[in-house]
Amino acid sequence: MKIQGEIISGDSKGQYFMSLDAYKVQFMGILGFEPFPGTLNLKISKDSAHRIDGLKEKMDTVKGKGNFGDVKLIKARINDDVDGALVFPVKTHHNSEILEFIASLNLRKSLNLRDGDLVTLEILDYN
Repeated sequence: MKIQGEIISGDSKGQYFMSLDAYKVQFMGILGFEPFPGTLNLKISKDSAHRIDGLKEKMDTVKGKGNFGDVKLIKARINDDVDGALVFPVKTHHNSEILEFIASLNLRKSLNLRDGDLVTLEILDYN
């Protein structure tokens, strides 16, 4: 499944959560890399959001500890170039049209991305 998204700024909360050992270790076990401490936020269409919502039952889950909630995730690739994952924190203020993508790199710097740029996401393991 391929979808298009527009780069948008986040609230920097992803940076904090991605730096927590409780999450990092589990992400490494599932994805095979240590995520960059931050997420790339993307705005997608309602139709694409609906298609992704239908995949949540098949997603891996990273268990939260204490006051930190679980995170669903699915492997994905951005711009046919960088492997990573879409993450869906169970406790979030985002609506389903905002996605958070993680990778081992700072994607804004590595791919020279700015707010408003369009990217293509490919969901890799949803069967």
